[in-house]
Order: sequence, then C-alpha cells, then structure tokens
Amino acid sequence: QVQFVESGGGLVGSGGSLTLSCAVSESIFKHWAMDWYRQVPGNQREWVARLTSSGSTTYIDSVKGRFTISRDFAKNTVYLEMKSLRPEDTAIYWCNANPTQTWGQGTQVTVSS
Repeated sequence: QVQFVESGGGLVGSGGSLTLSCAVSESIFKHWAMDWYRQVPGNQREWVARLTSSGSTTYIDSVKGRFTISRDFAKNTVYLEMKSLRPEDTAIYWCNANPTQTWGQGTQVTVSS
C-alpha cells in the first residue's frame, strides 16, 4: 500500500495562512488523483480538495478561493496552501489517493478567533 506522511499543521490566527505537505511513498501522481480531507472531532471526515492525474482541481465550496492543492512530481509531495483561514477550518487534515489507500496520521490545524 502507498503511504502518506502529512505535515505543516499548527496554530494560526483567523485570517492567517498555512501550507500542508503530504509526502507520498510511491510515484503515483501520473496515474492517480490526490485528495485532501479533514475531520473535526465528533464529525465525519469530509473531502476538501482534489488534484487529478491530468492536473484538474476541485474544491469543497467552503474553501474555494482560499485553498490551493498542488503537487511536486520530483518530491512525490502534495501540498494544500490555505489562506484566509477561519476558525471553522480547525480540523485534522489528511491526504490520500484515489483509489483510497491506508490513512496516514494526519496533521492538526487550529485556527484561533
């Protein structure tokens, strides 16, 4: 199974920015889409953003215009650049491929008001 290691989370004030990274154990970007997800304790995990193998991007409505998903083929890394952060963006964030692989440990993002 492909493995993912997320990093880059932290505590930031409302309106701030963070960039999350997801190191992928294999070179899969040419064939598989990559997704970012998030989960607030007590809620279901929700899909946030997708980057397809062809380079197309889609986002959940609540992050459109604020988040950007990208990738670096040479580093086998996917990124989620987050701007204009809001307290409701507070969650644990994970990346995964499509088809879904084993989940990594995620990275905590906390946005203070």
